Amino acid sequence: MDNFKIIYKILSVLEKSMDLENVDIERISSNNLGISQQRWNKYMEMLWDAGYIKGVSIKKYTDGEMRVDIENIRITLKGLEYLSENSIMQRMYNVTKGITDLIP
Repeated sequence: MDNFKIIYKILSVLEKSMDLENVDIERISSNNLGISQQRWNKYMEMLWDAGYIKGVSIKKYTDGEMRVDIENIRITLKGLEYLSENSIMQRMYNVTKGITDLIP
């Protein structure tokens, strides 16, 4: 799966979970997303660093191991903006692709 598709999926799940008391973290687990735990850890770190998510605890150890706790994870306003901008871009891409498919 493409990196940005996975990021979009994680943020989408968090956005849809805003109406719920708790996030179903299994939906954004490495197994469910089809990626390694190491890659998943790095995605969480990038999303946290970028300000798209909060409620995440990241601990790095001297042996290189990283532990990520997402028990209180939630999307931020910046994360919502990312979703909004990327859904608009995706629609524009689909329209443009449809036009180029029509032109011989």
